[in-house]
Amino acid sequence: TDKPRCGVYINYCRSSYNHNNHGIEREMMKTFIGLSLFLLAHGDIFMTNPRGSNNRLNEKSNNRANANRLFDSQNNNKGGYNVGDRFAEEAGNDPAKQYQIQYYESGPQLEESSKLIIEWANQHGCGSKNRKSKCNIVIQYMCMNNGTDANYPKTQSGTVEEQKKRTDYMRDGVSTNTQDYTKPKKRLTKETEAQYKQRMTENRNKNVRFNYGLHESLVWYDMCRYREANPRLFRADQQLNIENVGYVPSHKTRQNANGNRRGFECPEERDYYPYWQPTLQGNYDKDSQRTAWLDAAYLGLGCNGILKNSFNTKDKYRCVLNKYRDYGRSITKDACELEGGNWVKFTSYLEVLDDITNKDDCEAKNKATPRNTIIWAPLRSDSTDSKCIVKAPRAACGTIPFTRVNHLGNSFLHANNASRFEWDIPHFPSGSAKRCVVRVRYNITTMDYDPSQTSSDQNGDNSPVTNNPTIDVFENGNGLALAINTAQFGRTFQDRSHIFQILPRLKSMSGKKIHNLNVRGQRGNLAQNFPSVEYDFVPDKLKVQQDDLVHIQWAGINTNVAGRAGEGKDGTDRNNFVELSGDPDTSYPYILSKAPFWNNVVSLTDPSSSGHDIAIALASSGYFCGKAASKTCPAGMSVDGNDRDALQKQLDNAPASYFGHVIAFKGPGQVYYMCTRNNNFTNRSQKGMIYITPRKQ
Repeated sequence: TDKPRCGVYINYCRSSYNHNNHGIEREMMKTFIGLSLFLLAHGDIFMTNPRGSNNRLNEKSNNRANANRLFDSQNNNKGGYNVGDRFAEEAGNDPAKQYQIQYYESGPQLEESSKLIIEWANQHGCGSKNRKSKCNIVIQYMCMNNGTDANYPKTQSGTVEEQKKRTDYMRDGVSTNTQDYTKPKKRLTKETEAQYKQRMTENRNKNVRFNYGLHESLVWYDMCRYREANPRLFRADQQLNIENVGYVPSHKTRQNANGNRRGFECPEERDYYPYWQPTLQGNYDKDSQRTAWLDAAYLGLGCNGILKNSFNTKDKYRCVLNKYRDYGRSITKDACELEGGNWVKFTSYLEVLDDITNKDDCEAKNKATPRNTIIWAPLRSDSTDSKCIVKAPRAACGTIPFTRVNHLGNSFLHANNASRFEWDIPHFPSGSAKRCVVRVRYNITTMDYDPSQTSSDQNGDNSPVTNNPTIDVFENGNGLALAINTAQFGRTFQDRSHIFQILPRLKSMSGKKIHNLNVRGQRGNLAQNFPSVEYDFVPDKLKVQQDDLVHIQWAGINTNVAGRAGEGKDGTDRNNFVELSGDPDTSYPYILSKAPFWNNVVSLTDPSSSGHDIAIALASSGYFCGKAASKTCPAGMSVDGNDRDALQKQLDNAPASYFGHVIAFKGPGQVYYMCTRNNNFTNRSQKGMIYITPRKQ
C-alpha cells in the first residue's frame, strides 16, 4: 500500500488516496513538519519559564545526572533547573515535599484568560530575518486529573490499582534513573498472547518504578515499538536496522537511528509534526482523563495550513486489533486490514464530562462555555457510546522570534527579553484540578535541499547530503572536508517543564483576566549558570488593567550546585517581593507598613488578609502569613504571635517556593518592586514593575 511521501523541514506528504481509506488525506500535497535541527554542535533550547528541567531533577552537580530520564532533549548536559522544594529543606525522597507550581485556569468566558509567559532561549538562531537557517517552534502540553495524594504511586505492589498508578500517573519522581522496559524477545507478529502478557506484567510490576519520573505512559511506548516507522520519510544516508521485529519500528528515526529510549517518549512522534497517528497515551480512562499531546502554539511559516492537521481539531486514525493487544504495526487502512485490524478514527479531548449523560445537557454546556468547543460524540469510530467531549482549544499561530546564531540570549521580537509566547491556560469545565507538563520543540534545518521536494526517494545513494563529504574546491583532488552528520542535518531539540498544576477558578475570579508573575533563574553568576540564567521576574514589566488579577508565585530549590555565587545559605534559592521606595534604579525598599502599593490591593486567595498582611507574606516568602493571627493565618505563623525562630535576614529558613497571592486592585497605580536577597553585584537586579491602568468605561 502506498504511504505518504514526506521530506524533512516543511515536509509535504504527497498522496493520491483518501484519508478515510488509507490514513492520509486526498490532496496533491499535505503539509507536515519534520521537527529538525541542523548543526553538529549542540543546538540547545532551554526553557526558563516555567522552569525547564532539561531532564534534571534534584542533582547538585553542574551537569544533569541522566540525559535519558524522561525525554530526548539533545541539549547540553549543563542546562536546566531542578524541581522546586516546598520548604526550607531539600525534598529528598518525599514527593510531597516537592513544589509543583500552580496556575489558575482560564474561565469559561473569552475575557477570562489566565496568561502565562512561556519563555526560552535557543542557541542556533531562528526567525525569518535569520538567513543562516530555517526553523520553527512548537509548544505543546499534556494533562491529566491531578487527583489526591492517594493517586500518587507509593509502592511496587502488584495490585492492579498500583500498576495503573505507576504506569500512567505523570510525576517528577525522586530518582534520576530512567524507567526500565522489557522489549519483545522475538518478532512482534510472533509474540504469543502469553508472552505479551508476561512481558507487560514484568514491565508493570518490576520495570516501572513508583519513585522514578514519568511523562508518557508505558502503553504509549509499547505502541511505538510495534508501530511501523513511516517508510516515506527522508532519512538521507542513515540506515535504520530492522532488528528482531521484521520491520523498522517507529522508535527509530534518522535522528535516533539506533533506537535509544528516553523515558517512554516515542522518537518518531518527537521528531515529526503534526504526527499522523493519534498521540493518546492509551485507551480512555475516566479516572485519569489523560490527554494526548495537545498543541498550544506553532511559531513559523505556513501555520494555518499546518494546524489543519493538528490533533486538537483534526481526528486521527490508528489500526486497532481485535485481540489481547489492540495495537499493531500498520499505519494505513489497507495494511491494517491485512493485519486483521480495524482502521479506527480517534478524537482528541481536553477532558470528558462523564457526569453529563445526554446530548441536550452537553449542548447546553457548550453554549454556556464560549471558550471551549464541547461536542456530543463517541471518542472513537468503533464505538456507539457518545460522551460529552471538551475539545482542546485551537492552537495559536505566531511569529518566529528572531534570534542570531550561536547565542542563548534575547530575541529581536521581544525587546530586552528572551523568546517567549503568552499562553492562555486552558479552561476545564469539569472544575477538576489537573497536573500537566509543557514542552517546547525547536526545529531547524539548512536549505541544502528543497524540503518540499525531498522524501524517501532521496534516501541512500540518492541523498543530496552525505556524512563528512570532501569537496574538491581546488579541482586538483585535494579537497576540503565538511563536518556534516546527516543524522543531525534537520534536527529537533526540546525542553520540558517539571509537572505543574492547573487549578479551578475561585468564584471571586469570575469575569477577570489573570496574569501569572513568576521568578526565573537560579543561584550563581553568569558564568556559573550558563546556559541557565540568573534570577529575574517573569514578566518583569507588566501592564494590566484595574479589573485584572495578578498571581505572584515562585518556585525555588535547596539543591543548587555548591559554591555558586549568591547571598544566604550556600546551594539555596530564595525569593521575595517588596516595594521599592524609589525608581527601579534604586535599591532600598519601603518599610512594609508605609509601602503605599499595598493599600491598593486585596487578595482573592486569602480575602481575610489586609494589604499589610499580603506585603508581609510576600516579603517573607511565606514564612509569615500576616501581621496578626486570623481565620486563615495561624498565630504560630503571624508576625505578632509566632514563637518560631526569627526569620533569617537572608530568608535562609523561609520556604524555597511560595504559592503567594492572587491580588486584585482597588484603583489604578503602579509599583516598582525588588527581591531583597538577590541584589548584590553578582546577582542583580531582581526587580520589576507593574502598571495598573484605569478600568475601561
